[in-house]
Formats: sequence, C-alpha cells, structure tokens
Amino acid sequence: MNDVSSAYQYCRELTRRHARTFYFASHVLTERKRDACYAVYAFCRYVDDLVDVAVERDHVTPQDARLLVERWRNALQAVYDGNTVASGDASLDVHPILIAWGDTLTRYRIPRHLPDELVEGVLMDTLVDRFATLDDLRVYCYKVASVVGLMTSEIFGYDDPSCLDDAVHLGIAMQLTNIIRDVKEDADRGRIYLPQDMMQRYGVREDDILAHRFTPELAALLRELTAIADASYDRADKGILHLASDSRLTVQLMSTNYRRILRAVERLDMNVFTDRARTTTTEKVMGIARSWWTLRRNLSRTRRSLHQA
Repeated sequence: MNDVSSAYQYCRELTRRHARTFYFASHVLTERKRDACYAVYAFCRYVDDLVDVAVERDHVTPQDARLLVERWRNALQAVYDGNTVASGDASLDVHPILIAWGDTLTRYRIPRHLPDELVEGVLMDTLVDRFATLDDLRVYCYKVASVVGLMTSEIFGYDDPSCLDDAVHLGIAMQLTNIIRDVKEDADRGRIYLPQDMMQRYGVREDDILAHRFTPELAALLRELTAIADASYDRADKGILHLASDSRLTVQLMSTNYRRILRAVERLDMNVFTDRARTTTTEKVMGIARSWWTLRRNLSRTRRSLHQA
C-alpha cells in the first residue's frame, strides 16, 4: 500500500476503530479536511499503541518503546523535510500513515513542534504512573490531547488565533473525561491518574482504587474533577465559533458527545467500578441536533454582544 488514496483509507479505518466519537463527528466535514484529520489521528493512535504495548507486555520494555517512537519521530521529520526516504528503515518509508501525512502537509500547515509534543506526552506513560498535582495532570492532558486539537485546528481553519487557547481547553476537558471514566481500567494496569494532592485532600486511598473499592471520598473527588472538566468544555465552546464555518459542527459535536460521558458517570452515581460509562448511538445522533442548537445559541449571543458594544 503506497498510494495516497489507500494511505488515507488505512488512516480512516484506524480512526474508525479507535476514535469513535471523532469518526462519528467527522462525517459533516469536507472530504479533504476529513482525510487530513484521519492522518493526524492515525499517527497519534499508532504512537500511543507502541507505548501501550511496552507498558502492558513484559517482553517489550519502556526503553524498547522509546526507541520505536524515536524512529517514528525521525521518520516524520523526514516527511516534513520533503524526503522520500523516511528514516533509513524500509518498513517506515512506505508506511501509509507517513504517506498520508506527506500529502496532508501539502495542503495544511501543521507546526512541526506539535507532533513532537504529542510524542513527549505519550512517552510519559513509560515514566510516570502518578501525578502529584492537578497542574501536573494538566500538562499531561495538554500533550496527549490538546496537541491533537491544535493540529486539527490547522486543518479546520480559524479566523482568530486566540481560539487555539480554547482548543487547549477542549483537549484538557476530553482527557479529564477519559481519566474519570477509566479509573478502573487504569487501576488494572497499576496506574492512577487522579492527582495525588486531590486524593490527599479528599482522603482517597490508593489501595481502595487499586482494589476497585468505591468510597464516598472517591465520589467527591470525581465530582470536583467533573466540574473542572465541565468548566473547560464551557470555555472551549466560545472558541468553536472562530473555526471555519464548515468545521464548527464537527468540533461542537465532539464536545457535546464527549461531555455526555460525564453525564453517564453521574448516572452511575460516580461509581466508575460498576460499569464503564458510555454513550449510545442514539445519544450520539441526538447530539447532532444539540450541537447545532448550541452553535446557533452561541452565535446569537456573540452577535448581541457585538451589537450592544
């Protein structure tokens, strides 16, 4: 597989399997923007999978993962440089993800430092399994999630660079949502992403989390973290209005449907050990109307504010 259309098909399928919320929302994008976003998501997912294999399998060490990821970083640099030989590694030179990235870069300017920051964030999982403070956790969320939003923002298009700050908030909100939803799954891997200072403040014990024991203290912590995520979603909604008109609904739909996961956790009374919070296909479809209404409301509010000023 070494032609551009097949490369995009590979990225599209990888996105469909692993980024279902975005894949669902992407269908209202133009084909060109949609394919470029698939290339970005496929790269992020592939690098993340390299590290996950090292974290979860004894015969692949974190050092092995860092070497594999470094090969991918070098290969991507070659693509940015316009070289046909990606890294001296034949297995990477014709990889469909790199072919799709090369084509994407002919249409959209994605700053080189952004995929590097993503790689740094993914590699944190080979070094860190606890975060001392909420600020430390925000740094991690920025690198593994907000950076993806910043890259795709260059594909979506925008009329005011200040909206990139709001893209950062959306990424943090979505990653916090993942962390809240996946407490049980992360504990099974010996990982606790909840900030240690918040755990101490609420009296949440690591032993309880690792043993899947739900406590009122954990419920209270998760409620505060949910409120923090909701505030970031609210902040991000303003920036969506500055995206190109043909991209707004996609991003609003991602925000709306991902935020519904928090509501699903609340319906479980914050007990993330009994079931994995998820949204149904019906809820996702209903999110289209909700997202459209949210965009209209926010646009009307903005226009009124400008008129009053």
